[in-house]
Amino acid sequence: MTPRQVGRAFVGLLLALLVAMLSSTIVSNALPTILADLDGSQSQYTWVVTATLLASTASTPIWGKLSDLFSKKMLYQLSIVIFTAGSVLGGISQSMPELIAFRAVQGLGLGGMQALVQVVIAAMISPRERGRYSGYIGAVMALATVAGPLLGGLIVDSPLGWRWNFWVTVPVAVAAFIVLGKTLHLPVFKKQVKIDWMGATLLVGGVSLLLIWVSLAGGSFAWWSWSTLFYVLGGLVALALAVFVETKVAEPVVPLRLFRNRTFTLAVIGSLSVGTAMFGGAVFLGQYYQLARGYSPTHAGLMTIPMMLGLFLSSTVAGQVISRTGKTKSWMVGGAVLLVASLFLLSTIDHQTNLVLMGGYLALLGLGVGALMQNLVLVVQNTVSMADMGSSSSVVTFFRTLGGSAGVSALGALLAAKVSSHVSSALSAMGIDAGSSGAGRSLNLAALPEPFQSIVRAAYGDSIGSVFLAGGIIAIATLIAVLFIKEVPLRRSIDLTENTEAAPVTGSAVHGAVTGPSGRPLAGAALTLTDSSGQQVARTLTAADGTYRLPAPPNAIYLLIASAARFQPSAVMVTVNGQPVRRDVEMAGAGGVSGVVRSRGGQPVGGATLVLTDDRGEVVASVVTGGDGWYHFDDVPGGAYTLTVTAAGHQPAAVPLSTVEGEEATHDVELGLTARLGGVVRAGRYDRPVAEAQVTLLDEHGEVVAMTLTDEEGRYSFTDLPAGDYTLVTSGYAPVAAPLEVVAGAPASRDVELTHPR
Repeated sequence: MTPRQVGRAFVGLLLALLVAMLSSTIVSNALPTILADLDGSQSQYTWVVTATLLASTASTPIWGKLSDLFSKKMLYQLSIVIFTAGSVLGGISQSMPELIAFRAVQGLGLGGMQALVQVVIAAMISPRERGRYSGYIGAVMALATVAGPLLGGLIVDSPLGWRWNFWVTVPVAVAAFIVLGKTLHLPVFKKQVKIDWMGATLLVGGVSLLLIWVSLAGGSFAWWSWSTLFYVLGGLVALALAVFVETKVAEPVVPLRLFRNRTFTLAVIGSLSVGTAMFGGAVFLGQYYQLARGYSPTHAGLMTIPMMLGLFLSSTVAGQVISRTGKTKSWMVGGAVLLVASLFLLSTIDHQTNLVLMGGYLALLGLGVGALMQNLVLVVQNTVSMADMGSSSSVVTFFRTLGGSAGVSALGALLAAKVSSHVSSALSAMGIDAGSSGAGRSLNLAALPEPFQSIVRAAYGDSIGSVFLAGGIIAIATLIAVLFIKEVPLRRSIDLTENTEAAPVTGSAVHGAVTGPSGRPLAGAALTLTDSSGQQVARTLTAADGTYRLPAPPNAIYLLIASAARFQPSAVMVTVNGQPVRRDVEMAGAGGVSGVVRSRGGQPVGGATLVLTDDRGEVVASVVTGGDGWYHFDDVPGGAYTLTVTAAGHQPAAVPLSTVEGEEATHDVELGLTARLGGVVRAGRYDRPVAEAQVTLLDEHGEVVAMTLTDEEGRYSFTDLPAGDYTLVTSGYAPVAAPLEVVAGAPASRDVELTHPR
């Protein structure tokens, strides 16, 4: 894809990502209102978020694996459709179980949208350039995180009501679907595949059981109970079986060999606490500002702006600098330090903390998350091949989302326990039985008496610090992980390549350079070496200077195949005798010609026939336009051509055009409308049709345009007439001449009456 095509497709990706992030944040400030309206509890509060994150977490590696096997564009559009369906259903929920179920449907689509955006970008852009684009992604995520709570609060406070928090993302999702359909053009490599459904099922089941246990333990049942044993043991057994299956199948959902890569393993560990901070912060901050401090949903959204501004600044600045330098570690280490420090600072807040001071803490949290989030994915993509890009990217996203879902569940359970403990202590000091009051269990504070409202607000404010303290302890693991990640400069090629400019070519290998017709080096051209039986021996992509190197066993003859977008493929035989063999490849351009055929009124002309002839008059190709008038000629070498266009009801056209090697030419064609003239020739005396009467049509200059004879019923017809003034001359008995006007695009009829000679 050209930079212009990448830019257009990137807009669609950003729209889809905006929708995905909005769905996670737009409900955060609306949740207290939603649960009050649907009579929900604190456990259900966290499950509205956890259901989406759980479905997203469990499906992320599956989406990533499918993207290594099938069309990335088709999968991305499918995930948008699933997400949109879940959003529409979520807005019509009538109970908490329904809402949680529909949020899970949203999560299935969300998992694909979050995982595949990284995979699609990796298929279009090299890691070195990807740093800048990752900055844009971080900016969109920051925008969604800023606008989400604020927009959600405004919607809740408006006459629209909380249901529009789910429906407002639907138009943007539809727009993203359409934009990606028109702009995203990635190659699809079809091959025989086997989907690891057993491994996927065990992975989803194991993760789900553990997350359900974390969410329900301490509330629905005791931490130490038979239920805990069932959930924990069942989850661990399922995950152990998943690991066993993944080592046996040919196409595992999570390739365990990736964990042999040190950078990959450390990035996975680092992603866990980033997810906890990112998702947990958005969820519980909205609850803190509304329940503990008494702000409206709109004001609660405004209070989180410092965190989002920090995230926006750090992600965009880091992305721009990383693209220029190719180095990421210093940014990740700095982000991890800020993440740990900010979480520990936030652990000191209570229901009376100065809000300006708290805004400073949140800004530090945003700076840390922004510097870490996209770069952890980027360093992984820089160390794996294109064949594993989907799996590796989705696994990192999987663990980040797993950290978020587990964090929301665990921290929600911790918050509920702390709130219950504070409420019980306060009520006991007042001589009230906490079990009979109902305070602390209901999130509809307006339904509680005023003394109880104050107690519950203080309990939430004083308990929120423990949530951030637990997050800070988890974040220490991220800091340790990024400290041990080895700095590897970001490569400039899309795929891993063994080419190095400095290293001399030694040993048994085929090397050289790939250039275009003008001698310009071609970066990113694919080189494949096959043996006499057709088996692939090696494959690589050319470097920025067009050079390549392919290892090859000695004493054999190979077929070297070169291919690149907009160029004709090339194949040459190479003999390797134990020494480096140089083969430079010059690729012939294979551009194209495309455009739209329209009438002079601007309407597209379907069914038009286009013939392309070269300067010797030889027909190169011919096509027929579709209903939208669009045409395209593939594999047109550079040169001068003549394009001839014919269509029913239109004047034919012939236009000259020229093409450049390897480039796409655009040429629209405008056709003039024509008309049809017909009628019947009759004898005036007997009023009967006159057969074989001669009908001649003259133009305004008296030149003969066409001539015909009537049939047995006296009918005549002229077709494809340009607009203008004509004279119709009819002879059978005595000649008759009559002037007439033909209007383009409109059929004309003129009957003629001949007078029989006396």
